[in-house]
Amino acid sequence: MSAATGVVSGIRISHDRASLDAVEAACHPDEEAILQRLLDVPGVHEAFVLQTCNRFEAYVVTDGDAAGQAVLDDFAPDVGGHSVVEMGHEQSLRHLLRVAAGLESLVLGEDQILGQIRDAYTLAHESGALGPMLDVAVTKAIHVGERARTETDINDGAVSVGSAAVKLLDAETDLDDATALVVGAGEMGTIAAHALADTDVETLYVANRSFDGAVEVTDVVDHADARAVTLDELGETLDAADVVVSATGSEGHVIDADDFHDAGEVRVVDIAQPRDVSPAANAVNGVTVHGMAALESVTDETERRRRAAAESVEAMIDREFDHLLESYKRKRADEVISAMYESAERVKERQLSEAFSKLDAHGDLNDDQREVVTSLADALVSQLLAPPTSSLRDAAAEDDWGTINTALQLFDPDFGEDGRPPEFVREQFGDGDIPDEVAEQMPDDVRTMIAGDDD
Repeated sequence: MSAATGVVSGIRISHDRASLDAVEAACHPDEEAILQRLLDVPGVHEAFVLQTCNRFEAYVVTDGDAAGQAVLDDFAPDVGGHSVVEMGHEQSLRHLLRVAAGLESLVLGEDQILGQIRDAYTLAHESGALGPMLDVAVTKAIHVGERARTETDINDGAVSVGSAAVKLLDAETDLDDATALVVGAGEMGTIAAHALADTDVETLYVANRSFDGAVEVTDVVDHADARAVTLDELGETLDAADVVVSATGSEGHVIDADDFHDAGEVRVVDIAQPRDVSPAANAVNGVTVHGMAALESVTDETERRRRAAAESVEAMIDREFDHLLESYKRKRADEVISAMYESAERVKERQLSEAFSKLDAHGDLNDDQREVVTSLADALVSQLLAPPTSSLRDAAAEDDWGTINTALQLFDPDFGEDGRPPEFVREQFGDGDIPDEVAEQMPDDVRTMIAGDDD
């Protein structure tokens, strides 16, 4: 699709408006399949999807905002309408920047979201889902996220969801000499394992479907008694655990109520999406299960400390957002201007060829004469296109896309492929004759040569 056309439309289902059940209903296990599903819709030129433990977001590029929203309206049919936020072009672009900077995270300024956006970008890029609109937008978002964390204190003392889970456990129970269990060896599970290793837990278990995956985590955490187990050993490991953080990527429940039958007193923080722990587990005597919502209270103090930094990040986003919009405007204007000059160049070359043929019929032109005629043609093209070039750049700066789109239609880069100017040009200039108003600007000797006047 052309860089000069199309708008971004988006939807989001996230923790600020939706329940975890709603987010879970919107998410899909196969992100590549979601991208392809969007791209298969007629009129969708680009797509980008971001799924995390507490958000689902989808973006498309179409020829108009109404078309984009029509595509996305039916994309999450299992989610109540009050949980879905629709975003237009500018709102979508600004939101992407805010998400990458950590301003939309449950934990303000957390770092994990930036890595998740990078992963989503890589998948979309490899799937061929990105084009000139979303590639630039997501790249800009990643750039803003990096700047926010290196140039401000937005992540000073920041905690990820995984480490926030450990802070919650530490606030509610004595972790000294406790036995801890992390279920899942992915990114969040690894972060939780590191956070637990930094406490005074006596034993740290890491359970994973793949034993090798669990071993990779126990090998990298700084703990003297870190043990890897498989999910087949989960029951007996739960019996030994005092605290649990569960963060797998499984589609269904990994831990059922029956698994806690002999567990005794145990506190669990389930940060998986979909949730790992069956809701029925909370009814088991001695078992306390916290979900994502419980992490908000843990992070309140950290969030207060970073509000001042967030103000600086907001100002940074304002500037970068303006730069992003300006870059789109420049690209659109430059595309039209380039098309205009390419069209004019084809007409010029054709007219020069015909003029030289006429002149050669009256005797060969020498190189100096040819250079004079060619220079004249170049000068005429530059002078005639200077005003519309300026007007197009002004139109882009003023968001006058009506003028831009009209110019795109008039100066299609592919017009005149049959060697003749398009109809509107022929109506103005004819098929080969030089317009009188142009001829009047020519020097007398050149006009005489072109006209074939031997006098």
